[in-house]
Formats: sequence, C-alpha cells, structure tokens
Amino acid sequence: MRLSSDDEPPVVEAGQVGARMGWEWMASVVVFAIAMSATPGPNNTMLTASGANWGFLRSLPHMAGISLGVTVILAAVGAFGSPLVAAPGVHDVLKWVGICYLLWLAWKIATARPAPEGTPAGSGGRSRPLNSLEAAAFQLVNPKFWVIAASAMVTYVGEGEGAGGTLLPAITLALVFGIVTFPCSVLWTLVGVGAGRLLRTAGALRTFNIVMAALLVASLIPIVLD
Repeated sequence: MRLSSDDEPPVVEAGQVGARMGWEWMASVVVFAIAMSATPGPNNTMLTASGANWGFLRSLPHMAGISLGVTVILAAVGAFGSPLVAAPGVHDVLKWVGICYLLWLAWKIATARPAPEGTPAGSGGRSRPLNSLEAAAFQLVNPKFWVIAASAMVTYVGEGEGAGGTLLPAITLALVFGIVTFPCSVLWTLVGVGAGRLLRTAGALRTFNIVMAALLVASLIPIVLD
C-alpha cells in the first residue's frame, strides 16, 4: 500500500485487498454484483424464456440453481484458482466451450415445442425447465460468468499470500453474488411470466422462443469481441 500524498487516501494493491475489507469494499462488491447479475446475459435470457414457457413456480429450481452455482464456483475459484482463471489460455478455452454450448441451447429454445393450443402458458409442453443441479452446472460453461469471475477475482480478491490469504474475501464475494443473483433472477423470470400471459397461442409462444434464442446469441457478441 502506498500514499499518493498526505491528503489522499491510500491506494490498495491487488494482493492486499483481503486486508482492506470493509464497508467501502462491501458496497463496491454489491454494486458490481447487481450490475453483473441484473444486466442481460445467458442466465437472464434463459430465465425469461423459462418463465414464459413454464411459469414462475416451475422455474424456481432454475433460479435457485443459478445462485447456488455462482456462489460455490466463485468461492472455489477465489480461494484456490484465481490465477488459473485469469490465465489467458484457460480463459479462452472456457469462453469458447461456453459459446458453443450456448449456441446449442439457443437452438433448443428456438425449436422448443409450445404447449398445445388452449393450454395456458406456464403449463409446459413436451420439454421442461432446468432443475437446480443443471442450472448450477451451467455456470461452468457460461462465458459471461467466467468473464465476471476473472474480473471479480482480480479486482476484489487479489492474490493474497497463498490460498488462506484469499479465502475470506473470496467466500464473502461469492456469498454476496449468490444473494444478489437470486432477486435479479426472480425479476427476469417474472418478465417472462408476464410475457407468457400475453402469448395465448402456440404460434405466439413459438415466436417468443425464437426471439429469446436470438437474444441469447446476441448476448454472446460482446464476449466474442472481448
């Protein structure tokens, strides 16, 4: 840590973040988590489609699984593998594997069969929403999540002095993200539920699914160009 002048606050080095955890650090993490969790991306696009196709209650495991996956993976990465995630080669592999998987998911959403005519939106067709385990595991191939994880580790956790030096900030960061992610997921699912109530025909729901698939693909553009 160094002082830029007698009147200026200390500048915190990346490796000393854990020692400087406080209200300012926590507030910054919360704002970052909200910005990352509430903005459009693969998780939120899929939740919107889930809410429209299967309703709120059937989408709850999907929402819970996202929060669980984000929390567990961020804690593990921050405590033991932040240098690995930040490595360019590893980051590129994770990104392109995730992009390929998301393109496949976009195809599945676009070609999903709506419920039969006259069946209320939210009762489901021949497919089903993701369960908690699937939604948690999806974070492993979610390229936006890995971009967020790498940025969060460098900015808020740092390298510390071995695994123990990063454990507390990593777990705190992971818990904050997990807590913030759930209400953001609820809001996006409710958007889908509202849209589903307006889509009273199978044709309208099919069009909605195609739009959601297109948005899912569009959400990958910034990641590809990064």
